[in-house]
Amino acid sequence: MPNTILVGAQWGDEGKGKIIDVLTEGADIVVRTQGGNNAGHTVYVGKKKYVLHLIPSGMLRKGKICVIGNGVVIDPIGLLSEINGLKDLGVKINGRLMVSETAHVVLPYHRELDAQREILKGKNKIGTTKRGIGPAYGDKAARTGLRMVDLMNPERFEVLLRMRIKENNEILRALGAKGLSFKKVHETYRAAADALRPYVENTVVLLHEAHRLGASILFEGAQGTYLDIDHGTYPFVTSSNTTSGGACTGSGMPPNRMDRVVGVMKAYTTRVGEGPLPTEDAQISDMLHGMGREFGATTGRARRCGWFDAVATRNATMVNGIDELAVTNLDGLDQLDKIKVCGGYRCGGKVLDYVPNDIEAFSSCEPIYMEFPGWRVSTEKARTWKQLPLNARKYLKAVAEMACAELSIVSVGPAREQTIQL
Repeated sequence: MPNTILVGAQWGDEGKGKIIDVLTEGADIVVRTQGGNNAGHTVYVGKKKYVLHLIPSGMLRKGKICVIGNGVVIDPIGLLSEINGLKDLGVKINGRLMVSETAHVVLPYHRELDAQREILKGKNKIGTTKRGIGPAYGDKAARTGLRMVDLMNPERFEVLLRMRIKENNEILRALGAKGLSFKKVHETYRAAADALRPYVENTVVLLHEAHRLGASILFEGAQGTYLDIDHGTYPFVTSSNTTSGGACTGSGMPPNRMDRVVGVMKAYTTRVGEGPLPTEDAQISDMLHGMGREFGATTGRARRCGWFDAVATRNATMVNGIDELAVTNLDGLDQLDKIKVCGGYRCGGKVLDYVPNDIEAFSSCEPIYMEFPGWRVSTEKARTWKQLPLNARKYLKAVAEMACAELSIVSVGPAREQTIQL
């Protein structure tokens, strides 16, 4: 398999965990390149359900090497919990997981700041998971962050942590929150450092050496295009680059070593948290929630649901350079008589075929819909393209054409075998 970047083409939760798991079969190494434990990738292996937050989904394929790259912000306690949880389920971790020594560390004051700032925003809140991801990336940009290499050095970590807790305690108290105990945080994170030490190394050198030897590498993105700090619906975004460019900066592999970009999108649209969602619709939302679908893997929050937005996905194809599309959750539309697709926006007296950057303008956009006939039969048992209902095939061809990319994968359920590769 060529070196592949996998990205979400919508607002996250597109089903990347499953598609990564499917593609991992042909890869040697899987690399997580950005985000933190605010993301959740759900994978079903047989009857077992795995929810991974930091560890790449490739860990569920025997013999695959998994790398947490320099672009990720790591909560050491969360990572240890995930490692131990997978070990308890019989997954071999040792010798297969590598963690970048230059990845930044999420600390307790990051989580407290995250929560307090959301409270202050009131009705203008972003809808953060309160895992401390934004403040950790903020420290990284401000050059005051602590990295895994610092965590591995006991003397340096103690000095830096003491300084950072003293400074952040003053901010927390000013916000009306309690300060943190240096002793408690230090003891907890020193113990985590000892447990994580065998996994931490220079992953940039590792990846380049593997590439030189002919390894196939899959770069695993978290969240989605419209949560990108630069290209998303700012300020209702995450704090990292979720688009394909983030795979390069978050791993240390240059663009000329990447061979293709696969974009994952649902057959409809969802979003968690605040911010514009032009095609949001109570009909499809109530239907999907009634089916037990569309609840966040990380937060458990009900996702906002809407019809497929071809304008947004076409824009995502452009920004990411998407070559191939993987469409998931097709089975979620099985019971509908008619299916809507947004082909343009009506905004301020104009018709737009692109996503406006002005958040107020985007929030006021009204979708211009076209309708497709539904298929009214279950697609869950389809294993080939021809086994899909004719109207489902027509729908898939149409949305891929509108998204300006080639359709390569269709998912009709959460299990590995519920996957059609074209």
